[in-house]
Amino acid sequence: MTQKFSHNTNSSLSSHLPHTSSLFLFVSSSTMLLIISFTIVSFFFIIIFSLFHLLFLQKLRYCNCEICHAYLTSSWKKDFINLSDWYTHLLRRSPTSTIKVHVLNSVITANPSNVEHILKTNFHNYPKGKQFSVILGDLLGRGIFNSDGDTWRFQRKLASLELGSVSVRVFAHEIVKTEIETRLLPILTSFSDNPGSVLDLQDVFRRFSFDTISKLSFGFDPDCLRLPFPISEFAVAFDTASLLSAKRALAPFPLLWKTKRLLRIGSEKKLQESINVINRLAGDLIKQRRLTGLMGKNDLISRFMAVVAEDDDEYLRDIVVSFLLAGRDTVAAGLTGFFWLLTRHPEVENRIREELDRVMGTGFDSVTARCDEMREMDYLHASLYESMRLFPPVQFDSKFALNDDVLSDGTFVNSGTRVTYHAYAMGRMDRIWGPDYEEFKPERWLDNEGKFRPENPVKYPVFQAGARVCIGKEMAIMEMKSIAVAIIRRFETRVASPETTETLRFAPGLTATVNGGLPVMIQERS
Repeated sequence: MTQKFSHNTNSSLSSHLPHTSSLFLFVSSSTMLLIISFTIVSFFFIIIFSLFHLLFLQKLRYCNCEICHAYLTSSWKKDFINLSDWYTHLLRRSPTSTIKVHVLNSVITANPSNVEHILKTNFHNYPKGKQFSVILGDLLGRGIFNSDGDTWRFQRKLASLELGSVSVRVFAHEIVKTEIETRLLPILTSFSDNPGSVLDLQDVFRRFSFDTISKLSFGFDPDCLRLPFPISEFAVAFDTASLLSAKRALAPFPLLWKTKRLLRIGSEKKLQESINVINRLAGDLIKQRRLTGLMGKNDLISRFMAVVAEDDDEYLRDIVVSFLLAGRDTVAAGLTGFFWLLTRHPEVENRIREELDRVMGTGFDSVTARCDEMREMDYLHASLYESMRLFPPVQFDSKFALNDDVLSDGTFVNSGTRVTYHAYAMGRMDRIWGPDYEEFKPERWLDNEGKFRPENPVKYPVFQAGARVCIGKEMAIMEMKSIAVAIIRRFETRVASPETTETLRFAPGLTATVNGGLPVMIQERS
């Protein structure tokens, strides 16, 4: 009986196996069908809502004028390699140095009088605005570059106090000095010892500035500037998030990216994944700092934590991520343009070397300058400002009009219009800089005695102007000068790529990043 029972049971199980397999296949097929159906529905959802947005919500802004047509069809690319070069051409052609891009509901200007009106005279009518906050909110949150009103004033006051303190400035200078001596110089020397080897100088600057700003902000060393150039999860996530956030701002129909964000697909899914990495790492660093304590710490996160509510880690994250963006990308962008110009103007490089020998003495015993020595380097200072005139780290900046207004040149601005002053174009206007505006000419920044002479910031809004003028300007210039001194004093750099020798192509982003980097060959001076 037992054997019979066992046999019947096995037979019963065997007879049911095909049905179980069929059921499994049915469930799997149903699941796949649901996924495919959801994907198709989502796709059509995007198309339908995009068309709705185009035909109805954008109806008042639809325009087929020359500028809007060229923007929507990208036909400007036939004659210009960079969007900023096309805008520069249009602004030069305009009698008022102001244009309107109707499909973007945007006014763009290169008129210093308008810049003064936006940043000074009628400052309160031109906040960053809710529209801007939505575009960059996922990345920057309530940080200083994405906030207005009391939130902005609190962060600015706090940041001004901290960045202006002697202890933070000394701390920052020591970080930069150490990074130069222990990482930058050994890497440049190693490439110099291998003739013919090519180094991406832009990548080096980005790694250098990411190390230094991370140490200054978090007291954390990502150790990016070391061979064989490791990939930092934090840095990659930061680059991706910056790039995709900037592309939101360029979209003529915002509903496209908003729909993709809602459905978590495409570029918006990738953006959220990158922001999740930033949030996780920033959160870990904040928790670690709470555990180790704040006493005796000069990094910015420790100093901010002393005055921000204990349970508001998200706010701390927003503040410090904004400093990372400003301190990393702008310094690297400024140095990339500067060294590209030096390779085309060896006479400027030689004059800088003469100044360094006069201030620091001849020879290579010292390649890192003291703060008091850097204050005497007027020609180097002028050269950096001149390079940022032609290649500003942030090529343009936008505000949103709170109420209807009229700019100084008579341009009417509707409430809600995006108003952009274009620093890149302003540096290339003969109405501002004279007929020699295309020349790289540091002398235009020096007085008759050879001392550095600043220009009116509304004429040179590289560091903005008025109430929002850059509070980290002095620290950024210190870092740029320090790196320039170390490299120019000890090395010869020459651009390795013929394409890069002729011009610079910029990738989309919140700051001016050269597409393809800055490949150079390094040779140590004897």
